[in-house]
Amino acid sequence: MPLRSFVEGAWAEPIGDGTPVHDAVTGEQITTVSTDGIDMAGVVGYGRQTGGPALHALNFHQRAAVLKALAGHLRDHRDELYAVSKRTGATLGDAKFDVDGGFGALFSYASKGRRELPADTVLVEGPVEQLGRGGHFVGQHILTPLRGVAVQVNAFNFPVWGPLEKFAPAFLAGVPTVIKPATTTAFVTHRLVELIVEPGLLPDGALQLVCGGVGDLFDHLTDQDLVSFTGSASTAQRLRTHPTIVARAVRFNAEADSLNCSILGPDAVPGTPEFDLYVKQLVNEMTVKAGQRCTAIRRALVPASLVDAVAEAAAARLARVTVGHPDDESVRMGPLAGLDQREEVRRSLKALLAVGSAVFGDPERVEVVGADATRGAFISPVLIRAEDPDRAEPHEVEAFGPVSTLIGYRDAAHAIELAARGQGSLVGSVVTSDSDFARDVVLGVAPWHGRILVLDQDDAPESTGHGSPLPMLVHGGPGRAGGGEEMGGIRGIAHHMQRTAVQASPRVLSAVTGRWVRGAQRRDDGGHPFRKSLGELRIGDSVTAGPRRVTDEDVAHFAEFTGDTFYAHTDAKAAAANPFFDGIVAHGYLLLSLAAGLFVDPDPGPVLANYGIDDLRFVTPVYPGDELTVTLTCKAITPRGDSAHGEVRWDAEITKQDGSVAAQYDVLTMVAREWP
Repeated sequence: MPLRSFVEGAWAEPIGDGTPVHDAVTGEQITTVSTDGIDMAGVVGYGRQTGGPALHALNFHQRAAVLKALAGHLRDHRDELYAVSKRTGATLGDAKFDVDGGFGALFSYASKGRRELPADTVLVEGPVEQLGRGGHFVGQHILTPLRGVAVQVNAFNFPVWGPLEKFAPAFLAGVPTVIKPATTTAFVTHRLVELIVEPGLLPDGALQLVCGGVGDLFDHLTDQDLVSFTGSASTAQRLRTHPTIVARAVRFNAEADSLNCSILGPDAVPGTPEFDLYVKQLVNEMTVKAGQRCTAIRRALVPASLVDAVAEAAAARLARVTVGHPDDESVRMGPLAGLDQREEVRRSLKALLAVGSAVFGDPERVEVVGADATRGAFISPVLIRAEDPDRAEPHEVEAFGPVSTLIGYRDAAHAIELAARGQGSLVGSVVTSDSDFARDVVLGVAPWHGRILVLDQDDAPESTGHGSPLPMLVHGGPGRAGGGEEMGGIRGIAHHMQRTAVQASPRVLSAVTGRWVRGAQRRDDGGHPFRKSLGELRIGDSVTAGPRRVTDEDVAHFAEFTGDTFYAHTDAKAAAANPFFDGIVAHGYLLLSLAAGLFVDPDPGPVLANYGIDDLRFVTPVYPGDELTVTLTCKAITPRGDSAHGEVRWDAEITKQDGSVAAQYDVLTMVAREWP
């Protein structure tokens, strides 16, 4: 029975038999996939007209809450996904890497949405820019969700993590998603979407699934849509140059081939922790998911004098890797995703072995536990030693399986040159305890890499490893790796939004952004804003307090009491010689303390705690005899879901008797939703 697609709010049967999908272990046919009969115009239209408005009605915090609930629901069903993943050849460890990695992306973005985004539908980016001398003409960048759909075309190797890492930032941004899984492992993604749809957590139209080819999907895209692709560089090039993608400037993100490298430092000789870490990481990267990872180490760059030692240690470790049926507890590496994939790896290995020799493994023979090696897509891990490090093949041919090539380098400059010959990579790693070597290599290879791990004995206990993308950081790379960026925390969310520069008066800009802008109207109704609960407080509510004269005694007492006896506060002659001052000046933190004493309402009330200060700047020196006035204005209000309190950001400005600004900063407080 063919896999159904989930489109326009319902499960839809395709027309015809479609393309067969086989069990990677036994070779048996599992199902077929096809999108024949699926109305792709209807798919994108439903996403735009139903999913988009439903998502736009939710603010960032509400979307984050949905992601968290979805992640919790899926985590309760992870055993089902582990089980179905076995038919792709995944061991339990491989399945956990994929499944739990996907859930982790959901949890991470849910957390970022709550902590770093406002309880609003517009995201303000950067500071307000003053465009006119008088402060009546200002500008600021805002981000709003695109009014289209995010189409994701995924690779076969991560049928759970791949869709979820793309879905999470799109959903949080407010853009509906259309998932197109790879044929080979579409049945896993199909089960994932069934689990997502069942509890009804997502708004209608927020997620759709098409199992099979893309058909004429791309023909219906517009400038408001996005495409995220993971797969081969050749397919990425074909999709990127689709006439509609080009003509309508559709945002296209690609994660493609990547001949990632790992560089061993000269200091990491046998017997050092870093040498052992390097060998362990190399073997893990070769064997986890049978090396079918776009982040796997394809080139092991080691000092020429250490090639033999690394080869011997890695071969000994590889010899302990059992290949076979994922059901067998002794098995550490399952088969490739399919027989076609195995043949592709063997073809690539011929090119690599033509310029090197195998120090471990035979691409044509492998001992298999618990399965028939002739029916499943099994292959041995193969470690190759390059005869000439400067030959093109190791730097241009990728065998997408349990394959890596040992390449000797002469010095740091040579290692950097060899790393760059990969023509752009998703990730590289440097294993060394030599900080100077690490700096030289990191800065040397950074232009060709999206991510670089520096591994040593200090960070190893917490490191997630060379091949593990993290949702907080960019996942992507230049050149051959596709030239795009996935995830990257807030960057991943912003990719699904339009950045717009808004030029206006402070009053209008405050209304557009939902944040008070200096120069906009303040409201002082005679009541202290600290007496207002979160529900009563409004942007622009303000209080002005003062003046308060600063005395010599204040400065001297603060210096003695705090121990801050910096000469500018205690030595009149030395202070006058300072190019910034005319004599003894008040401590900056004394000003903040005096300002707090002016604006704080002392009695118990809805303001529960002050938990920080942002963007503090001391603008003009304050001398004994100066009089200070402080104006505190409600700048932004951020409720915290169903919590009994939320965050209020206050603009604080301290001025002197002549109107000059002494200090500016934001005060952060937690305020009760209701009081009493």
